[in-house]
Amino acid sequence: MADEQSTDQSTDQSTDPTFVEEQEHLSAIYAQLEEIHADLTEEIEVRHKNAAQDLRDLSDEIRIDFGGADETMETLAAIETLNSVIDTYNQQHDFTVEKLGRAIMLLGQPYFAKVRLRMRPGRPPRDVYIGSAGITDKNRMPLIVDWRNPIAETYYNQEMGPTSYVVDGRVRHVELELRRQYDIVRDKLRAYFDTTVAIEDSLLLSALTRHHTEKLQAITATIQREQNEVVRHEDVPALLVSGIAGSGKTSVLLQRIAFLFYRNRETLSPDQVWLFTPNSVFETYIDNVLPTLGEANPNTFTWKNFLASLGLDNRGTGADAGLDSLRALEAAMDGLALTEDDFREVRRGETVLLKVSQVKSAVEKFSQFDVGPRLIALVKDELHDRLSRRIAQMAHGEEAMEETLALDVEQQMELFGEVIAPDSDDDTARYAKKLLESRFADAHDDIENLTWLRLDRIGQRMSGRASLSAAEWLYLKLLISGHGADDARFVMIDEVQDYTTTQLAVLARYFPRAHFLLLGDPNQAIYEGCASFDEMREIFSASHGSVEECRLTTSYRSSPEITELFASLLPEEERITISSVHRPGVEPTITEVADGEKSVDAYLDAVRSLVAEASREEGLAAVIVADRRRAVWLAKQLEGEVTHVSGNDPMPAEGVVLIDLALAKGLEFDRVIVADAQAAVYDDTPLSRRRLYTAISRAMHRVDIVSQGPLTPLLARD
Repeated sequence: MADEQSTDQSTDQSTDPTFVEEQEHLSAIYAQLEEIHADLTEEIEVRHKNAAQDLRDLSDEIRIDFGGADETMETLAAIETLNSVIDTYNQQHDFTVEKLGRAIMLLGQPYFAKVRLRMRPGRPPRDVYIGSAGITDKNRMPLIVDWRNPIAETYYNQEMGPTSYVVDGRVRHVELELRRQYDIVRDKLRAYFDTTVAIEDSLLLSALTRHHTEKLQAITATIQREQNEVVRHEDVPALLVSGIAGSGKTSVLLQRIAFLFYRNRETLSPDQVWLFTPNSVFETYIDNVLPTLGEANPNTFTWKNFLASLGLDNRGTGADAGLDSLRALEAAMDGLALTEDDFREVRRGETVLLKVSQVKSAVEKFSQFDVGPRLIALVKDELHDRLSRRIAQMAHGEEAMEETLALDVEQQMELFGEVIAPDSDDDTARYAKKLLESRFADAHDDIENLTWLRLDRIGQRMSGRASLSAAEWLYLKLLISGHGADDARFVMIDEVQDYTTTQLAVLARYFPRAHFLLLGDPNQAIYEGCASFDEMREIFSASHGSVEECRLTTSYRSSPEITELFASLLPEEERITISSVHRPGVEPTITEVADGEKSVDAYLDAVRSLVAEASREEGLAAVIVADRRRAVWLAKQLEGEVTHVSGNDPMPAEGVVLIDLALAKGLEFDRVIVADAQAAVYDDTPLSRRRLYTAISRAMHRVDIVSQGPLTPLLARD
């Protein structure tokens, strides 16, 4: 697809002065990276040896003496000094290791692009080299800038001439004179491309012709303009991204996470970011992308895993119940009164710390407030105070004091940070209190987690039903307490079209302060009862104030022929906006096995023939069937010819797999065989249309359709 806007300089390299110049620059940069790598490696080794010697010397100087108050204080001060030295060495070590990690990453591919920017009129232009990580030389001058650096936006914007980027809220206006991409492996320049329009880039097309791997790969070098708008979108309460199949939604989502980590690198930790994936196979498929970008993976859950982490996996999820059950709970909060039977004691093991009557009196103390977050916050504070008083009372008991005095020196140091020598009962009780506070610390967590409330009993009375689903139970707890994961800052939901209104309403309330990124394709909603995009807008507008939107309409996965086939299943107004950037490929094949006495044998022969052909090709092919039951049956028929992937099974890098549609969602394969495209499976309904669209669009280079009986009317040709 190269034209006058895309110059491929991959031939006649020896006579191309620009190629020679770029190779010389690459060689110089690579030599510096090798030097940085060697220096950092040596620095770590030397610092480790010096640190070990310093710590030995300091340790030798410490004389452990707890014989008296002065000696004890000196001993503890010496230990504290040693700990401070250890902390300093650890900080220096972590910083050096982090820079070494970036150097190692860049030695694989130092950079993938360059922009030539004229920062001010009348001043010489500046070349900026962009890579998957940033690194500076010995003088702290940038050798390579991170792709997430604000200045790199000039590359992704693809605006030749006057353009701009934003730094610390200020717009910098510059002139983009050159936008160059590179095909580099270690210190070897294989080709360079000067481009202005990204979807015509040879580098992108080269990347797209790759064979499928068992892992999703980072797309940093080939992020396109519409994708970049999502990756670098301003931080908003909720961003809803609608993208066609193969538009790179999942890759964009992960690049967005990496971008947020970079932009908030001083304040954002991985445990403040939550990623919801459709299934465990998909989770494994994406698990290496962020580490290859130098970032840690966030909290990653499926909906079921999320409920299990809250101890709710022993009840029905309630995902399909609809919002009516949640709204009924909201309505029942008005006028809700708690009775003594709604409370339970606070205990740890066999020890009752707060009786039911004490919990009841704590609630009654604030009876002027309705049941809800304000009342619960006041009651929790009161229960914490009562628990502390209870522990203080227990500390004066003979049993607690005797146990305290019986502690050996090691236990005393661990609990109190000193060797104790109490000279009175009050002094002994003070240490006993610390012992009991350590032992019963989890009781304070119980108070925070509302274990003193019988939420099931309360919910049964509110709903008029015998039991609550996991979604209802969690929603009720959120209504009463007002708190979920309050420290979460970003929540990403992939394949959001497969979530119900109930699931989204629960997540919106559970993460009240987090900003949401919702990615999906309404045409891949393969389950009944899932939330429409209109319902998503309504839910998050109500919970987070506003919803902004982006669209991704270009397919980077499938060939034009495959894209045309799955686009034919969409409404006419959507088809005209969809395009593929690939060069023409192989036309899809459709095999209709007619009903008859030997139709099953003929059908299996047709599938086996395609499987055999696919097994001789490079890459990974998939036989996709509509549901798990059909997958089990076909797996028996094709035993030894395909790998049946189910549940948590790993995805191989090559060969032919058999997989049901629910697990195939979000994945891509070099070749797809849709093995049950008959009318009995895919009838002429909106749901079947979406399911067939999803199955076909998993294919990158080739798709084969087989029906056992009359072909689905969705693929009928006029």
